[in-house]
Amino acid sequence: MSAKVWLVGAGPGDPELLTLKAVRALHEADVVLIDDLVNPAVLEHCPGTRVITVGKRGGCRSTPQDFIHRLMLRYARQGKCVVRLKGGDPCIFGRGGEEATWLTDRGVSVELVNGITAGLAGATNCDIPLTLRGISRGVTLVTAHTQDDSSLNWRALAEGGTTLVIYMGVAKLSEIAQQLLEGGMASNMPVAMIENASMPQQRECRSSLACMQDDAKAFALKSPAILVIGAVAATAVEAALLASA
Repeated sequence: MSAKVWLVGAGPGDPELLTLKAVRALHEADVVLIDDLVNPAVLEHCPGTRVITVGKRGGCRSTPQDFIHRLMLRYARQGKCVVRLKGGDPCIFGRGGEEATWLTDRGVSVELVNGITAGLAGATNCDIPLTLRGISRGVTLVTAHTQDDSSLNWRALAEGGTTLVIYMGVAKLSEIAQQLLEGGMASNMPVAMIENASMPQQRECRSSLACMQDDAKAFALKSPAILVIGAVAATAVEAALLASA
């Protein structure tokens, strides 16, 4: 039997956002390697399957990536149907590309299964359209956390005219605000801070670029959370005023 691994996106948390293809992969799985941010409720689609927790969380004890690679390889070479189950989408800040490359370089077939990413689901649950004709001509997904601590080109992002969706930014709110303001973004640009996107405990805090750090502190914002920065994060009336300014 040829070795194969499914890299499956479990979505942001709401089990009903799991795709039919993801459900099929879970039904067929012999082994599931599951991330911390995956809602355990999705495991109802693979009863009796061996489930191994390989969590990776910022600031917490995490499973080494090399160990995860070798675990997938070992079970795949045993002829097992292996599912690597990730929160959100495996290729949006989920290391799906890294894992797929590592496995294919060793002769393992890989199939990627998309999942709904937290930025999309969180915004939708807050009635925020990430693009809106006449208001926002696009959306840019970025992470505030990089492996080498390099900085984004915040000026380009500030001038880009798109809605910004920032992942892993809770610990860097001050830097994000400062860099975007220095890049020319308006201090009153609307911001939505969304915690636990799509989960029953989802919370949101509406603010502005200049005030988001203080508001986040008062709100006791915690990870996992996303930031939506742009006119679409305002009410419809506020967004129209910003567009005409």
